Amino acid sequence: MSRSRSYAALGGAVSVGAGLAVAEFASGVAELGASPVLAAGEAVIALTPGGLSEAAIQLVGTADKPLLVLGTVLIALLVGAIAGVLALTRLGRGVALLAALGAVAAWAVIASEDGGVADTIPSVLGVCVAAAALSLLTRRVPHTDRVTSGGADRRRFLLLAGATAMGAAAVTLAGRALGEGRRVVEEARRTLRLPIKEPEVPTEVAVDVKGIGPWQTPNEDFYRIDTALGAPEVTPQDWRLRIHGLVEREIEIGYDELVDLGLENTWLTIACVSNPVGGPLIGNAWWSGVPIADLLARAGVAPEADAVLQTSVDGWTCGTPLRALTDQRGSLLAVAMNGEPLPVEHGFPVRMVVPGLYGYVSATKWLVDLEVTRFDRISAYWTEHGWGELGPIKTQSRIEVPAGGATVPAGRVGVGGVAWDQHVGIDRVEVRVDDGPWQDARLADVPNVDTWRQWAWTWDAEPGEHRLTVRATNAEGETQTSERQGVLPDGATGWHTVAVDVA
Repeated sequence: MSRSRSYAALGGAVSVGAGLAVAEFASGVAELGASPVLAAGEAVIALTPGGLSEAAIQLVGTADKPLLVLGTVLIALLVGAIAGVLALTRLGRGVALLAALGAVAAWAVIASEDGGVADTIPSVLGVCVAAAALSLLTRRVPHTDRVTSGGADRRRFLLLAGATAMGAAAVTLAGRALGEGRRVVEEARRTLRLPIKEPEVPTEVAVDVKGIGPWQTPNEDFYRIDTALGAPEVTPQDWRLRIHGLVEREIEIGYDELVDLGLENTWLTIACVSNPVGGPLIGNAWWSGVPIADLLARAGVAPEADAVLQTSVDGWTCGTPLRALTDQRGSLLAVAMNGEPLPVEHGFPVRMVVPGLYGYVSATKWLVDLEVTRFDRISAYWTEHGWGELGPIKTQSRIEVPAGGATVPAGRVGVGGVAWDQHVGIDRVEVRVDDGPWQDARLADVPNVDTWRQWAWTWDAEPGEHRLTVRATNAEGETQTSERQGVLPDGATGWHTVAVDVA
């Protein structure tokens, strides 16, 4: 009598699910090593060409990380299903495929930053559990004739597979609840008391247009684009920053010593280079931190230096022009965001923020190392993937209200949005309808040139289909170009246009 392949595939997938649950528990709770799922996902990120990475960001936005984790898990479950079918004829074949899956996970762990053989323990445990579950479930796969007749074999198999799946789910949920590393970091963050004070802000930073977004972006709504599938877990007590390279004296500083230097507070808009014209990957916040220029001055920068290589605790790197960290723009080693310690996902305990540069060359989260150097001696993560070396912010503007595709009533319609050119500032915003003349919008106040600027314009809308277009001019008199360019290699350009139907 033959046995059902579909049930065998189910058993194989459940077996891998059990193995993954144990591996993640061993990594997150027992802290026996690295997560094979996150390591595999990060290996995919590291091996993906820049153009393909950018296409993924444009397609799914900030959902890229959860989708990558989900995809990694689904591929593992698919391999498990194949192993289940192979195990029907010979158990060793299925186990061998699971071992190969484990070997790939172990390779990803070892290849990761600071990864070693000892960090593969969760992967090994996961394979062992998956193989044991596969052996058990394969022996219980019902025969075809009993499946069709609704025999007891099928019920026993489904009960066993269901119990295994429920056990895997329970282990996964327990791992999330008991994750010691994240719990300790969150507790350290919760109990921090930082000497911060909200910087002054003009009363008219927001325009009166219904539906426009807030001038200050709440932490929970702030965009997040980075290569870390799981946010690194570093406590203030464990954090240290090293400054070295082309300096007179090497510096190493801890968190308390950094804060004791005195915190400055400023409003700053930061943007991702992956932000398309009119896109959402930008936010404005109140940052508190220590000017990096002060620490570089203490180290004594050599005259030949022109770059600083920043390194995150997870090994991510970016190269930043030295002048952007030492001039008067106020680049910060930030410890707080919107009046509270940095959220873990946004770089806790310390990150860099630099006015006037895209994040891929400046905004290192979980920062632990600064090497003063030269551009001709270094290569950084995104420049290795085809992105530009310097990454200056481009003058940009977007229409938020009305949204593209909206239907509005004829008559006076409020139009509004934001414009930005950090470190330079925005002096003018213009709007036009279809191919008509440009008309000046009203500008809100700003506390400095480093934040975006809200704008508003009243439209006497006539019935029909229309196009609204916006453009901005910065404080140096330069008007943003109409030439459309994608985000590669150093940021998108072009005018934002929305189609609106006037009823």
